[in-house]
Amino acid sequence: MKTRITELFGIKYPIILSGMSWISMPELVAAVSNAGGLGILATGVMTAEETLEAIRKTRTLTKKPFGANVTLYFPGAERNAEVIIKEKVPVVNYALGKGDWICKAVHEYGGKVIATVTTLKHALAAQRDGADAIIVTGHEAAGHGGAVTSLVLIPSIADELKIPIIAAGGFADGRGLASALILGADGIAMGTRFMNSVESPVHESQKAKANETDVYSTLYTDKVDGLMARVMKTEGAIRLTKKWLNPFSALIRSKKIAQMLGFPWLKLAIAILFMGYKRSMQMARMAIGFDAFYAGTMEGDNKKGVLPIGQVAGIMHETLTVKQIIDRTVKEAKQAYEKLGTKLK
Repeated sequence: MKTRITELFGIKYPIILSGMSWISMPELVAAVSNAGGLGILATGVMTAEETLEAIRKTRTLTKKPFGANVTLYFPGAERNAEVIIKEKVPVVNYALGKGDWICKAVHEYGGKVIATVTTLKHALAAQRDGADAIIVTGHEAAGHGGAVTSLVLIPSIADELKIPIIAAGGFADGRGLASALILGADGIAMGTRFMNSVESPVHESQKAKANETDVYSTLYTDKVDGLMARVMKTEGAIRLTKKWLNPFSALIRSKKIAQMLGFPWLKLAIAILFMGYKRSMQMARMAIGFDAFYAGTMEGDNKKGVLPIGQVAGIMHETLTVKQIIDRTVKEAKQAYEKLGTKLK
């Protein structure tokens, strides 16, 4: 299977592992790359030291191309980006911020850059800034998807961009891959599907629950981490949508964020004071979200935690190895094209 994405990154199949905090760790990243896709290491909740360790561990597990992401919205993200660049990671994925400086630095050592976007405006900005490809995240996606569904968002952006597009949000099998290619994408990124894999570090009870859920069992809310995000509809998620915060919560909770990310708390606290009410509340929610995402993802706690999960979980019914997922997806995509050919005659 050959597309602009496989040629750009030197991979066998146009299938990408979404960079998911606490989930897209070295073992899962390497498994995806070794199976012919592109694994992306998630560094959003890591310190610079943890990022360095994770990159080097990934390199011991695969000799194939892999990537690492950086969430520019998070405090201290620039330090993680500097580590990724210094280590010359083959592919760098950035989101929620301006990445022209990342593109320049990565291109200097011959690497490639992917920007993650949810709108045409940001897609065009990423192209101007020098990104080699973009991940377009639709409304169906787990975590921070956009307001428009992939069925509409992908072609609307494909019509305007020159660089390759990776479709995310609503993809878990070969039908999805074939559809994305028809809509104008050059590949797909899967988060929820790889979250529910044998190699995934997600708590086993959450994988089992994902196998039993349907397409209606998610919530889309900004009450978890301050940004619009899709999570599994659980007791914990519903509780967070009703949680009230006061402006001082941001200052109190920012200490936990700073400790987790290895960022100076005083510097963060001063910044929060000048952010204004709306951004301060986002920071407070972010701290809550960090706790909730970790509890739901790694501890399997659906009473105080939440699990980011896409609507596509409703068409997944078993936990497979990464290789089985990729091989099956490619096989189904080819079958879908053959079937379509017969219908169009």
